[in-house]
Amino acid sequence: MTPPAQAPEFVAAFDTIAAVDLGSNSFHLMVARVTGSELQVVDRLREPIRLGAGLDGDGNLTPTICADALACLRRFGERLRRLPAGAVRAVGTNALRLADNSERFLADAQRALGHPIEVVSGVEEARLIYLGVAHSIPDDGRKQLVIDIGGGSTEMIIGRHYQPLRLESLYLGCVSHSQRFFSDGRITAARLREAELAALIELEPIISDYRALGWERAIGASGSMVAVADALRVAGLASGGITAAGLRQLRKRVLKLGRVEKLTQLEVRADRLPVFMGGLAIVTALFEGLGITRLEISDGALRQGLLYDQLGRIHNADIRDLTVAQLARRYHVDGAHARRVARTLQRCLGMVGAAWELTDPHHARLLTWAAQLHEIGLDVAHAQYHKHGAYILEHADLAGFSRQEQHQLALLVRVHRRKFALTEFATLADDTRQSLTRQAVMLRLVVALHRSRAALRLPRFTLRAAGNTLTIDFPPAWLDRHPLTGADLAQEAQFLAPAGFTLRIGED
Repeated sequence: MTPPAQAPEFVAAFDTIAAVDLGSNSFHLMVARVTGSELQVVDRLREPIRLGAGLDGDGNLTPTICADALACLRRFGERLRRLPAGAVRAVGTNALRLADNSERFLADAQRALGHPIEVVSGVEEARLIYLGVAHSIPDDGRKQLVIDIGGGSTEMIIGRHYQPLRLESLYLGCVSHSQRFFSDGRITAARLREAELAALIELEPIISDYRALGWERAIGASGSMVAVADALRVAGLASGGITAAGLRQLRKRVLKLGRVEKLTQLEVRADRLPVFMGGLAIVTALFEGLGITRLEISDGALRQGLLYDQLGRIHNADIRDLTVAQLARRYHVDGAHARRVARTLQRCLGMVGAAWELTDPHHARLLTWAAQLHEIGLDVAHAQYHKHGAYILEHADLAGFSRQEQHQLALLVRVHRRKFALTEFATLADDTRQSLTRQAVMLRLVVALHRSRAALRLPRFTLRAAGNTLTIDFPPAWLDRHPLTGADLAQEAQFLAPAGFTLRIGED
């Protein structure tokens, strides 16, 4: 019997990596040189696109904002042109989570940037922010509250060292809040208090839990936090960071100015003026609701978190692997069976990966995760367990995973048995649809091969792919000695046929 084919390396080593943050207020690019386990930032770019302000009444990004965003990404793409595939990680946040036409925009955006763009959940955004902040401040072992006010959402994390303990993402951002309460530039006491109360309403469901968990230091990240801290410093109300006493005095001065354009007297940058008041109202509500007295400012944020997350993947410390392992334990997956399926999948991938254009390291990793989790639905019920598993994977908070990755993983689990529901792939882009359906066929084949769940090794077999046809050949007479496996494979061939795939079963 021949040994299983070796799985390809999942992540290549890069000497330079980059992070692109498509935020709801600004787009950021950060490039860093990798030196062992350390990062040295060599370039930064920022453009105030305000994507969150470009949603029309139907929830679509307007043509104007799309044009501005794509022009920015083409400029970023020129800076990233020399970096290889896999060295750049780009993510979209709240505005792209909300936009109904985000898929169409992302297709254009990826072409402009020259690299894939992921959309991350609010909780995943919070995890990455915490990672960025934790690597940007001295680690003194204290429990810390990290808050990032973005253009469309506010992320709040309590953690210690590099480990988050509680993650939240609230639909509360400086762009949306400024549009709602200060769109005409007028600043009044009534409007400011209304904005603060609206922010407190969003915070209310988590205040008691956060206060109960507690923290020993509070840290702010993002442009809104920096802008408020700078205004306090310029006004002589705080020497560093943000204080509750300073906020009260700043609030009085802002009300006295009465107009957004007059905030330049506090040295608020021109590009920050349209969103400053929404950010200030949210900061004030956070201090009031959580009882914060002083908050430090960190220059770490989502983009730094992306870089360190990428560094972890380079050094085979991928948080996604840990997430999958934890999920498998939580849902009592049969680990031995999952490992057998994963090994055979990698063996099959080694035989047909080139013919089916599944040579990207991500294909191997996605199939491994699918093998590990394809039975998690059994913990809910045996009937329709593939659907239960898909639902869990689609809707759970999976640390490290983008929304696209979660969706693809859920699809593989959804179609790994019974009828091959090809309609589930209809919304995917053409290239993604082809690769994912082929991965699904491989997973289905391997699950059928291991249906007996026996610990015995499979015999030497060969697998060939040509177009949508798979041919599997076993040693002479093996199928005669294992008629049930032969019947399982014949049934699988019947399931695949309506989806346009042909499975041929034979002997050498």
